[in-house]
Amino acid sequence: MDDVWKVLAGNLAAVALIVSIWTHLSYRFYQLPPKLRCAGLGVTMGLAAIASMLLSVRFDVGVIFDLRLAIIESAAVFGGPGAALITAIMAAGFRFYLGGAGVAPGLTAIAIVFVLGSSLWFFAGKKPMNNAPSILSAAVLAGCLSIAVLALLPQADFQRAVDQVGLPIVVLNFATTAAIGFFLAYFRRFTLERDILHAALTQAPDYHYVKDLEHRFVVANLNVARHNGRARSSEMVGLTDYDLAPRERAEQLMAAEADVLRTGQALDHFEEFLIEDGKPPRWYSTSKVPLRNRQGDMVGLAGVTVDITEKKLLEQELRSSRNIMAQAMAEMSDGLAMFGPDGKIVFCNEQYRALFPKSAYARKDSAHITDIVRATVRNGERQNLPIDLDEEDIQAAAKTLFVDKDEVIPMADGRWLALRTRVTEDQHVLALVSDITAMKESELSLKSFAERMKGLAETDALTGLANRRSFDERLQREFEVAKQTGRPLSVLLIDVDRFKAYNDRYGHLAGDGCLKSVAGAIAAAARRSGDITARFGGEEFAVLLPNTDSDTAIAIGDKIRTSIRELGMLHEGSEYGLVTASLGATVFTRDSRLANPTELVARADLALYQAKDAGRDRVGFQRLADERVKKPA
Repeated sequence: MDDVWKVLAGNLAAVALIVSIWTHLSYRFYQLPPKLRCAGLGVTMGLAAIASMLLSVRFDVGVIFDLRLAIIESAAVFGGPGAALITAIMAAGFRFYLGGAGVAPGLTAIAIVFVLGSSLWFFAGKKPMNNAPSILSAAVLAGCLSIAVLALLPQADFQRAVDQVGLPIVVLNFATTAAIGFFLAYFRRFTLERDILHAALTQAPDYHYVKDLEHRFVVANLNVARHNGRARSSEMVGLTDYDLAPRERAEQLMAAEADVLRTGQALDHFEEFLIEDGKPPRWYSTSKVPLRNRQGDMVGLAGVTVDITEKKLLEQELRSSRNIMAQAMAEMSDGLAMFGPDGKIVFCNEQYRALFPKSAYARKDSAHITDIVRATVRNGERQNLPIDLDEEDIQAAAKTLFVDKDEVIPMADGRWLALRTRVTEDQHVLALVSDITAMKESELSLKSFAERMKGLAETDALTGLANRRSFDERLQREFEVAKQTGRPLSVLLIDVDRFKAYNDRYGHLAGDGCLKSVAGAIAAAARRSGDITARFGGEEFAVLLPNTDSDTAIAIGDKIRTSIRELGMLHEGSEYGLVTASLGATVFTRDSRLANPTELVARADLALYQAKDAGRDRVGFQRLADERVKKPA
């Protein structure tokens, strides 16, 4: 009995080794298509079954006991019928090769386990069992099957087999299935976590990278690769700054990184102005943090560099604009006040007091800034200083006097004041105040007007939907996103059936009303965030559905079709007696061979004509295959 346990335990170890090798290989060859990965798992399990038979327990002449049944069931419930079929064929072929009296019962047992394991796969929803209860259930089934198939032996051998190897066979088959299941489940979770982390790093915006202790790139996102003249992120792995930058620049970068690794202190938002060969001058902000493993040992550093050129240019423009405005106000009769180092008013003009009528009594010579702030708060003169401000906040607000600043103050009476304070070398403070209410109102009015004009430029005047130009721009953007991310992109084209006949019979004003109603029905049916509804031209409409597969696109299309029919608009020139619409749908996926979004719209147009040709008032769908579909006349 001890020998049986030892042999089967060694058997289990061999199986575990083979499965472990497969998981590591599958992680390396992650780009293989699913069918090849399934076949690979099946071959691996087949090899494990062969190894199990080579290390089997010899029960009688031509009769052996091993763990092949657990392996076949594992291939089925954790890999699917395809993998199980390959495993079963390999196991059956080798068992037939071994020969002996146990060939027929062995092959029968393999067939039974394959059928039951595949059935369990379908029962579990055609996906691998990943949680503990389902894995243990599969393991229990393996244990039960291992003892049940002993009944295939002659009656005299059955009882003897149960007595001699029954318990080890049950326990080791249970353990084998559980071990394979938990290992594969763990590896799937591990792979998913690694993939998510890798995708988050490599696909993030800005410039993200990770380096080891030797300052070599371990991971870099696509932005870093392209910035350094590489086409793929993988081309950055193993390079250092000496490979990418002039020697002097590389030494500066490595010295900064060496300080981070030596001190363990992060480099936070370090700003640089760089002029690189063949590139326009840019501003960058860089942060680098040391990385430690679970034991606390330094293993490398992570960095992120942000291009802040636009921000710097905006800041320069803002400073320039404020300087010009301040100079202009200095030449006008605006409010002017001088405060001494002790925070008391040295001088102020009447215009300064007039700009603050509710606290003018406190704005006098020798008045302290704290008393002025208290009066302002008590009278509710400024919107940004609530009347319930406590003494601590009042003191804090008073201290901001001794800070160079340009501030726009919203007043409670609706005015806007511009406050400019400058601290001199002897700690005096000059405060210049101007009423910029008209300017602020003009600015807000201009912004509002610009927003209205933008809306008019992107909107169809009749229907209120997006116009053709807006739709084409959004389609181009979403097409590029779909190509880069692999997410599906669906397009619907909608044509009002027999619309010319409707116009001829009811007139153009009624036709316009019909189009407005149809547009409302389309917009109401396609209301998801990100969906774009547009008037494509004439009586044609289009709907852009980002991150939407074919089934969902067809469902949305049918909802739109139904909504238009349910408007119940009479149309005596239509075969249906009502206003209806035909729709064409198509979807762009990772595998689609399209060069530009125009071809995608052309496919939707083909689907639309197919719907019309099939009797109208329906949704046609065009798959993006290689074959060419002839457009109906």
